[in-house]
Amino acid sequence: MNTKVVVAGVELKNPVMTASGTFGSGQEYSEFVDLNALGAVVTKGVAREPWPGNPTPRLAETYGGMLNAIGLQNPGMEVFCKRDLPMLKKYDTKVVVNVCGKTTEDYCAVVERLGEEPVDLLEINISCPNVKEGGIAFGQDPGAAEAITRELKKRARQPLILKLSPNVTDIAEIAKAVEAGGADALSLINTLTGMKIDIQRRTFALANQTGGLSGPAIKPVAVRMVYQAARAVKLPIIGMGGITRWEDAVEFLLAGATAIAVGTGNFRNPCATVEIVEGIRRYMEENRIGDIRELIGAVR
Repeated sequence: MNTKVVVAGVELKNPVMTASGTFGSGQEYSEFVDLNALGAVVTKGVAREPWPGNPTPRLAETYGGMLNAIGLQNPGMEVFCKRDLPMLKKYDTKVVVNVCGKTTEDYCAVVERLGEEPVDLLEINISCPNVKEGGIAFGQDPGAAEAITRELKKRARQPLILKLSPNVTDIAEIAKAVEAGGADALSLINTLTGMKIDIQRRTFALANQTGGLSGPAIKPVAVRMVYQAARAVKLPIIGMGGITRWEDAVEFLLAGATAIAVGTGNFRNPCATVEIVEGIRRYMEENRIGDIRELIGAVR
């Protein structure tokens, strides 16, 4: 039985990955999860310089999910390369580094720095606000999405995964734009913008007022967008958004995802990723599926 998949020329032992921002750089989960069992570990966002993140409170539970406004807090690329990467390279799993920035120059600096490191893939978070363009996220404008992809492709030594925002009118249009810019793969979806109000305190539950909604509540939106993107471009897709069980993962594969990433599900069940790997294997055995590629995009 073959569970191997290929994303942008990189072979993963299975399609199960972690979603950026929910797994740290793997160290926190290594006592619960055998990282060797995963297809890849995706790190928390890495920026050019340390980012302090947003003021607290930064998390709020919602029905069927959670809101977060962490603000991409991270120690910066130099600390990441010296402290976190050596730990990750001890494991037999692929390493995907999530890259964030506030300007095109920020992204380019991180991509060039990581070109010197033992990293397998780069996931570019284009949901970050472009400070030079009034704060609109790079990923909400097709022209900006294509332009930043093109610039990064000139500098990257590793394949580029562009992480798309769902906060757009037409996800297929953005997918086509980054494909035109030279993206090697896509990951989607990032969080949906949401808000929660504390009726007892009569104020916002998050200090930032709005935050990113994740968890099971967004899964139907994510499956729909993966399906649409898979039919708009020829790139491999990493599907994410509300995956907590193996059944969810198989649904994304059938919609057209080559791999999947588990995010908020890690908070509720730290062992979710390895349980999903095992569940996919059982499903394949029970249905006499010899190669996982038979599932990818099978629903049309």
